[in-house]
Amino acid sequence: MKKLDILLVEDSEHDIMFIEEALHDAEVINHLVSVRNGEEALNFLHKKPPYTEAKLPDLILLDINMPVMDGFETLERIKSDYETKHIPVIMLTTSSRKEDIIKAYKELSSSYIIKPYDIFELEKVASEIKEYWLKTVRLPNQDT
Repeated sequence: MKKLDILLVEDSEHDIMFIEEALHDAEVINHLVSVRNGEEALNFLHKKPPYTEAKLPDLILLDINMPVMDGFETLERIKSDYETKHIPVIMLTTSSRKEDIIKAYKELSSSYIIKPYDIFELEKVASEIKEYWLKTVRLPNQDT
């Protein structure tokens, strides 16, 4: 089964560690790159230094509350750019505010997942990501 190249946009080192562990345990990732804010994410996607050798990811996991450039502005910029708008973006955040959920979908988020605090629940989310994004849907770069 194909695995995913994922760009994780998350400012919390603790959350990065747990998300990476959950995705690894669920056998979802082939390659995971973590960046700490939206500006770094856009630099990665546009192959600006230090990401000149970067490959576009299959999937982006994007937090909302981050320094420099938050998740909403990042999402809007990804989806307004011809080179990146095809990449599915999953908002993975602690916010359960209805306003945030609505705004994420209005900005063309592919889905919205409330980040669980428990590692076992996070592993369940990772397994669901695997089931949906690897087994159910077709992504642009997958072989047919």
